[in-house]
Amino acid sequence: MTAKSDKAQLIERVLELEEKVYRALRPIVPKEWLSIDLTMPQLKVLLLLFTDGPTRMSVLASALSVSMTTTTGIIDRMVQHGLLVRDSDPEDRRAVVCKLSEKGQELMTCLWEVGQTRVRSLLDQMTLPELHTISEAMETILDAVGIMEKDLRLVGDTRKSEK
Repeated sequence: MTAKSDKAQLIERVLELEEKVYRALRPIVPKEWLSIDLTMPQLKVLLLLFTDGPTRMSVLASALSVSMTTTTGIIDRMVQHGLLVRDSDPEDRRAVVCKLSEKGQELMTCLWEVGQTRVRSLLDQMTLPELHTISEAMETILDAVGIMEKDLRLVGDTRKSEK
């Protein structure tokens, strides 16, 4: 066995465990998350705006991998439901920026806090050494995400300079 095949096997094991964890957590998913009456694209928009703050329509369309027309329809329905507010971008009045309304912010804060409470309960069941292991693993994942983001930015910058 080579180090490369050992790594590939470990990656597959981590992915298997991730799926098992997801399935094991499913019964304890907060009912508030499952009873929300939103489409998946709408929920994605709320999550993006909750984590990233006010965002241009073009960025939302790109993040959702859909056309501007489709994004406009999604946003229109969310504005009608009072979850979002649309504004013009102060830096470019032609661009539209979306942000959570007060109602949208309250919804996302509630969902986030319910989730955090559930995770806190789960973590409270663990020993101190187990929590240290999880903390170290999470820090390692964050480090890898940082490297991946840097690599993606470099690829994007290379593509821009080729144009």
